[in-house]
This record gives sequence, C-alpha cells and structure tokens, in this order.
Amino acid sequence: MNKIRILSDNLANQIAAGEVVERPASVIKELVENSIDAGSTRIQIDVELGGRRLMRVADDGEGMVRDDAVLAFERHATSKIRDAEDLGRIGTLGFRGEALASIASVAKVELTTRVPSENAATFVQIEGGRLIDVKDAPRAVGTTIAVRDLFFNTPARRKFMRSEATENYHLTSIITHYALAHPEIAFKLTNNGRDVLNVSPANGLRERAFQVFGGGLLESLLPVAGGRDYIAKVSGYVSAPRERRTNKDSQYFFVNQRFVKDKTIAEGLREGFRSVLPHGVYPVAFLFLDVPLEEIDVNVHPAKTEVRFRRNEAVKDVIAEAVRESLARAGIAAPRQEPAIESVAVVTEYSEVSEARTIVAGSVAALDRDENSSEQTAESSAVSITTEAASVTVPLFENLDGTTDIAVEFERIAEIRSLPAEDRADRSEHLNHPQPSMPPLGHEVMPPVNNAERFVKSIDTDSVSTGSIRPIAQLHDSFIIATDDEGLLLIDQHVAHERILFDKYRRREAERAIESQNLLLPETFDLTPAQAEAFETVEPELAGLGFSVMRLSGRTIAIKSIPTDLPASDARNLFAEILDTVDLLKKGNAKSTFRDDIAASLACKAAVKVNMPLTPEKMQWLIDRLLLTSSPTTCPHGRPVILRLTMKDIERGFHRT
Repeated sequence: MNKIRILSDNLANQIAAGEVVERPASVIKELVENSIDAGSTRIQIDVELGGRRLMRVADDGEGMVRDDAVLAFERHATSKIRDAEDLGRIGTLGFRGEALASIASVAKVELTTRVPSENAATFVQIEGGRLIDVKDAPRAVGTTIAVRDLFFNTPARRKFMRSEATENYHLTSIITHYALAHPEIAFKLTNNGRDVLNVSPANGLRERAFQVFGGGLLESLLPVAGGRDYIAKVSGYVSAPRERRTNKDSQYFFVNQRFVKDKTIAEGLREGFRSVLPHGVYPVAFLFLDVPLEEIDVNVHPAKTEVRFRRNEAVKDVIAEAVRESLARAGIAAPRQEPAIESVAVVTEYSEVSEARTIVAGSVAALDRDENSSEQTAESSAVSITTEAASVTVPLFENLDGTTDIAVEFERIAEIRSLPAEDRADRSEHLNHPQPSMPPLGHEVMPPVNNAERFVKSIDTDSVSTGSIRPIAQLHDSFIIATDDEGLLLIDQHVAHERILFDKYRRREAERAIESQNLLLPETFDLTPAQAEAFETVEPELAGLGFSVMRLSGRTIAIKSIPTDLPASDARNLFAEILDTVDLLKKGNAKSTFRDDIAASLACKAAVKVNMPLTPEKMQWLIDRLLLTSSPTTCPHGRPVILRLTMKDIERGFHRT
C-alpha cells in the first residue's frame, strides 16, 4: 500500500493558513493590502472580540466581477502576476494568491463586491473552504469582506490565540502601519463599535503622523531625505535624541510602501545614530525606502513582512548616511567625512641631544579642530605650519642652555616640507643635526599597541570581594577604574547605578506604593491607537508605579504626578515605554515580570549618566552600594556592570609568565 498521498485542497489550504494566518492581525493585513492594491481611497475596518467574532474590511476600490469573486478563493489565484518574470518586479502588496483561500479554509467568509460596469454586486459565502452560496446583492462600487469565527474548525489553532487585549493591540498596530504608509487614504478602525482610529486623507506623512501620534511627537521629528537612485531612496522622519525609547516598537519601516520588519534597515538606522544615543536606547523612526524592483525580493516570507535586498551593505550605508545628514542639519551630529590625508607620525632622533622630534601631518578636518580649540602663542609647546599638502605640528625643543629658538624651528620645518617626498625618505642629514632617514608620509614608525580585549572578561557575583574594591579614577567620565585583590576592574557607572535603583524600586514596591511627586503643570500625552489599547490594560497598575493619570478627550491623557526619583523631563518618554512594555505582558509574561520591566525603566531614567564626572567619594559610594544589591555584576537589562583584568592576565599580556 502506498504511503505517500496527495493532500486534499481543503487540507492543503488549512496547512497554508498556518503560515499566512498567524492571528487576527494577519487576516486584517491581507485584506487591507488587497484594498490598497484595488485603488481604494477609503478603508473601514471593524473588529469584535479581538477579531474572534468578526473582522470586516470595506473599501471603495475597483471591485470584482462575479467570475473573479468566486475564483479569488481558489488557491494561488491572483491578478498580480502572470509569469515567472513578474516575480522579479513585484510592485503590489499582494501577489501570492493564497491569502483568501487560506483565510476561507479556517473561517466563515462573506464577500460582497461590485465593479462600476455592473448594476448589482456579487455576494459569495464560504465556510471552512466550502462554497455555500453565490448571488446578487446591493452595494456601491468596492468590496466588503467579513471574516467570522476564525479557526472555528481548527480548535488546536484557536486555543493558541491570545487575550482580546493582545489581539486588539496587534490589530491596531497593523492599521497604524498602513495608515502611515498611505496618507492619501482615509482609514477608520472600530473595536466593538468604538472608534480606535479615524483619519481623513492627509497631505503627506507629517500630517498623517500628526493625526495618529499627536503634536507632541511631531515637534521632535527630523526630516530624512537621501539615498541613491540605483540602490535605494530614503525618506521619512527620525526623532531628535530627546525623544527616545527602550525598545524598537516605535520604529516603522516601509519598502516600496510595504510594511516590513527588516534587520538591514534597523542596522542602518542604528549606525546613523552611532555616538548620538547610548546603548539600549532607540529613536522613533518612520523610514520609507523606494527600491528598484529588480533590487529587492519580496517573495521570501508567506506573510510578506520580510524582504531580501540584493545589496544589503549598500542599502544599510545609504540609510546611515541619510540619517547622519538629518542629524547634522539639526546641529546634533556632524556628517561622517573621510579624511583627505591620513594622519602619520614621523619620529627622528638628534644624536647630540638625544631628543625626538615629531612631525604630524593631519587632515584638514583635524587642523580645523586644532585651530578652533586653542590659539598658538610664543609660549606654546608646539607650532603649527600649514602647507598646500597638509598641516604640520612640531614640538619646540629647548636648546642646551634651556632656551627655545622658534626661528630655527621654522627654518628646519620649512626645509623638510620643501623637499619632494622621495627626497624626504632618503634624507640622512638635516642642518647641523645628523638624523636617520625619515620614513615616507603615510607610514607609522611606532608599532601598534597590543589589544588586551581577549584578557578582559565579565565576572560573576561570587568573584567580587565585598569591601575590597578601591576606585582610582574615571575613564572618559563614564567608567570607574578600580582595583581589588585580583587586579584591575572597569565599572560602568550608569548601569551600576541602574542596578542600585532597580533593587530599591522593587523593594519599595513590595513594602508600599512608590512615592510620587506632583507636576507643576500636568503633562499632556497623545496616545497612539496601539498605546490607547495598552493603556486600558495597564491603567489599574499605574498608581502603584507612582503615576497619577487622568483621561481627557479621545486618545489624550494628562500625567499629574510621577515617581519621586524620575526627572520631570523624562516623564513622557518613560510613560511611552510603559505602554510599549505592556505588549510583553500581553504575550504571556507574568505580571511580576511586567513590573520588573517598569522598575528597570525607572532605574535607567534616574541613574547617573555617561559623560558625568564623579568625585572619589561618589565613586566609592556607588561601588559600596552596588556590592549590596541582589546582582552586582549585571544590570536589570542583563548587561555586564563590571569587567575584570586580572594580574595573571596583565602579566601574560606583557609576556611575564
């Protein structure tokens, strides 16, 4: 008897539904994409019970004739592609031809559609993949699809659906994405009869962002524009550093107006903000990429949320460049420039006085920085001379009698710089000071210093000796250099203070509610549609976290009081992070984990920052308090607090063992 069998069409559709229909939001995504492809100018979405009972999408698009309306539910039936060549230049959102078939196999579906040339609409009814009815029906031009009782015939799939609040969150997020991608279309979303999102056609992304997120965020947005025609054109907005998040939920990426989740775009954005935002902090971003169709493959994921670029690194570079230029225009960061001339160090010896003379040829950019930072005077320890090729900085050496002859120094430098490059390399004598031949510019005489990275390691709690750590100094006002009985320690002052405050908040919360401070003026906050859904879930918990919040009209709330240790300027950002963290709770995490996340966010906002000078007493206080916490070697987000370089590692690095 044969073991291999051909699956029935209905079973094949149900298996495909496992890839396409992950949750109600997946259904809404497919239906809304079809409405957009149909040229709609107005799309209305109605959901009930988180999409379990009903999901309905109505549009004013071009509609379908009767034959197409029936054929649309067949597997791999599509109007978007016709041959293999079309796969290489897909410009529509939908194209696979499996979405409607997969949805209809696990739900009860009703389709009503009409084209302008027909007097009546066509009504199609399907249950669990079986065609039930086809008939005429009244409707204006466009299409309405109602999906009821999702997974009614697959109980195993139905039990994996999350709570109503969770599904509402994801439904709202999908509609928000496409409302941003298509500001020319009016979107309306209702949940159990209540308006969640209702936006009219907007004049561009900025106006649509105002409709969705309110004026508070809009004030912090910086325009982004750049890229290259043959790789990707980049447009959109990023937030100024003051508007930041602790997760990436507020980053919206679109490729050819398709909502995607893409690592290449995220890496380009992160590279653009390098040295602007600290580790673990993310900007708000609305980035749109227009990519030539032959440069991208959208057929790599059943849900079409992932894409593949033909030249990943090039795409990442143009994104980073566009973001850096945006920050530079706002005076936040300088655009990266390649130096015109590599910096070199040329070392020579004078046999008579055994002193070294250093000539540094810096780039024009480096010269500008030197000139702006200080003025050279007769008492300076060096003089700077600019030639057509580069700038030269030469230390002034004392004569044997202790005096400095500036005129002689200028003469020596002028003679060296006047020589052709090939003569500089062969020159063995300079004035009255014999010297070895000078290496050509572009070569360093001093060898590179060995990197100790392989010796530095994070440590566990047991290896920290209480009371034996002694601070020595700060490194770049960001890291505490200290010693203990085993060697050298580097302590990240920010995350060390985070750990101290985190334990304090969790202990205080267990004993009593976190203390609050009243704001002089309440901070108004416009919630996004997704945040409004999250607020419904978290509202009872806010008082225990130190917040007093009052709901105003629509999606606007007022924050009246905040936790005592929280700077008032961080209230908006932290509150946004709380609402974004709610999604973790919706995904099944315990409530205690959610409260840990909030305590960690509070601690991060209130902790000492990098680039902050600390007195020796403050450094010792941080170390002493850190050693009393529940986990001195890791911060609440899991990053290391202390790195160690033991005496054995130091001796090994110097080849003493």
